[in-house]
Amino acid sequence: MSHSSSIDLNNIVRRVSESDAVSLSWGRLVWLIGEKETPGAEQTLGVVTIEPGKRNPLHFHPNCEELLYVMEGEADHKLGDEMFHITTGDVIRIPQGVPHWAQATGETPLVALISFSAADRKTENLEDTGDIA
Repeated sequence: MSHSSSIDLNNIVRRVSESDAVSLSWGRLVWLIGEKETPGAEQTLGVVTIEPGKRNPLHFHPNCEELLYVMEGEADHKLGDEMFHITTGDVIRIPQGVPHWAQATGETPLVALISFSAADRKTENLEDTGDIA
């Protein structure tokens, strides 16, 4: 029996241009792979865009680690009590349960690939203001 016989071939290739974006006050998220988008997936993958000068709210992921790879732009990234400046080509690892946020610091948006170690990524918002998806 072929391995592909148990795979839903309609959910193998996903395109940012064909996926719905979640618009937020600070930017947008496009979810490509995950439990909801591609049933049977074992991780989550998306693209986040943060508009210049804006940031997402302080939050954490109680059930997974996150990797954020910067494709365009730059940001200050608060991770726990530390601050890191990240730019095109950098990747930052956000351990499970550690509060964090990212603020685009350049004149162009931050565009980053975000990967999570769980298909059912959970997010807990730690701020009353700001939206998160």
